[in-house]
Amino acid sequence: MAPGDYQQAYRRSIDDPEGFWGDAAALIDWDVAPTRILDRADAPFFRWFSDGHLNTSVQALDRHVAAGNGERVALIHESAVTGSTTRFTYGELTDLVARFAGVLADQGVERGDRVIIYMPMVPEALIAMLATARLGAVHSVVFGGFAPNELALRIDDASPKVIVSASCGVEGSRVIEYKPMLDRALEIAGHRPECSIILQRPQAVAELGANDRDWHELMQGAHPHPPVSVKATDPLYILYTSGTTGKPKGIVRDNGGHAVSLAWSMPNIYDIGPGDVWWSASDVGWVVGHSYIVYAPLIVGATTVMYEGKPVGTPDAGAFWRLIEKHRVKSLFTAPTAIRAIKKEDPDGTFIQAADLSSFRALFLAGERLDPDTYHWATDALGAPVIDNWWQTETGWPIASNLRGLDPMPIKPGSPTVPVPGYDVRVVDERGEEVPAGTDGNIVIRLPLPPGTLPTLWNDDARYVDSYLSVFSGCYATGDGGSIDADGYLYVMGRTDDVINVAGHRLSTGSMEAVVASHPMVAECAVIGVQDAIKGQLPRAFVVLKAGADIDPLVLQAEVVADVRDQIGPVAALNSVVVVPALPKTRSGKILRRTMRGIADGREEAVPSTIDDAGVLDVLRPLLQS
Repeated sequence: MAPGDYQQAYRRSIDDPEGFWGDAAALIDWDVAPTRILDRADAPFFRWFSDGHLNTSVQALDRHVAAGNGERVALIHESAVTGSTTRFTYGELTDLVARFAGVLADQGVERGDRVIIYMPMVPEALIAMLATARLGAVHSVVFGGFAPNELALRIDDASPKVIVSASCGVEGSRVIEYKPMLDRALEIAGHRPECSIILQRPQAVAELGANDRDWHELMQGAHPHPPVSVKATDPLYILYTSGTTGKPKGIVRDNGGHAVSLAWSMPNIYDIGPGDVWWSASDVGWVVGHSYIVYAPLIVGATTVMYEGKPVGTPDAGAFWRLIEKHRVKSLFTAPTAIRAIKKEDPDGTFIQAADLSSFRALFLAGERLDPDTYHWATDALGAPVIDNWWQTETGWPIASNLRGLDPMPIKPGSPTVPVPGYDVRVVDERGEEVPAGTDGNIVIRLPLPPGTLPTLWNDDARYVDSYLSVFSGCYATGDGGSIDADGYLYVMGRTDDVINVAGHRLSTGSMEAVVASHPMVAECAVIGVQDAIKGQLPRAFVVLKAGADIDPLVLQAEVVADVRDQIGPVAALNSVVVVPALPKTRSGKILRRTMRGIADGREEAVPSTIDDAGVLDVLRPLLQS
């Protein structure tokens, strides 16, 4: 692409959204092509392509088969749990999805009905999602292994006609039986689905009840079901934000805007197209899994890698690179915490050097802030661009990135680069007024949001407005803070509640974390604000050392404190650095800073059900409370 393509595309997307997204709509196959691109009639509930009709499973599967690409590999399922690799062509996957759609239809699922999917990272989870979409029904994937109470809340909110689950999942050496948790959730929930379809796995075969159906038995006699055409504005899925308490917050994604935005994002942001092998190392239970394991790569005709297991961890820090070599992966999408875990175990990049990464073009990271030290390490070790993305469950695709297919830009450490076309990103103060370049503030997006973002919350328009649209007039409040520099690069420093007040000075813990993480002995860190009788709050750093690091904790503390004073200033007042064996994280890899703050403040209810290893908190609790 010629220089300036980004600026031209971005300005047109903001100044002429109807024209920009009207052209992008040609990337998918419509049953009825839309003529009304942006419907402003019910603002602030903006709708995209409101008079168009389509089916999302057709965009992901059937149209590629019809174009003569049925023998292209659509899905590679790699399981560290079973030690197996399974490939599905577009033709094979289309047949499986059509037949499971027939299974669901035989159980009474129709257009608009909800189907909850509660499964591990197996191909059947992807098949169930696409089969639900094929019927014009609405899926709600609940992260596999969620506790019964959390699952029950989602059952009651979504009111599914059918639940699709598995007998078990496997995490490392642990077999987690899903069926007992599903049974308990159904006891708690007030809503009763018609039935549950259970995928039996040999690691733990479940005893089926009167209301349960066996996946394999149903598939043996299944007949393919044709795709059901739906309105572009009909919901495709509901995805509940993690860690909610009380009534869950169900993010709605519609069919038309979702398909168009993902079809645009893959070639323009990630430089991925037909036949490319793409690996998103996430879980289908999270938004990254929805968008970039399942839908986006298939919509553009790429090959998507789906991984069951944890590819990072002691003692194996080379699994990522071996799989990239094995499957000739072009680009990898994962979380910064995964790269920090690899860096901790393999600080010299020995495993990277041992692998053939000649197919590899870029590493994309998202889910939490990419600290400059991790960026530099990965860039040097891989010899490939390391690209930060910033987006949210609510948006469904990146708000800011470095658009590798449209107009690659110089990379600045600590920045996800520039706003993606469609997102009118601003940084404002508490009054909603824009701040000068380089000044920290609240990151907002001026309405209307682009296609593919949430149009509302499931059955709760008022909560949508109250949660996102009422803080800053005419804007979507992201809840994140940061700045935009003179070159237009966006810096996201973390949630606005990660700003602490030290003796009247508002300071970003993200800025401090960037300094702490740059210490050569530190693998990863979290800085939180703790209560102080004199200054209100004081920052405290919790650090995990790199493998083999040998340093006296007092020496480390002195060096880190000096670095923070030098790079941020004495006002930061960081004087406590605690070495810990690990940091608490969600199962998607985000460090639970809010939970750590809650425990430090004596609020045990802050611990969410999404925690990966509760034992880490048991170790940290006395340190946090001291």
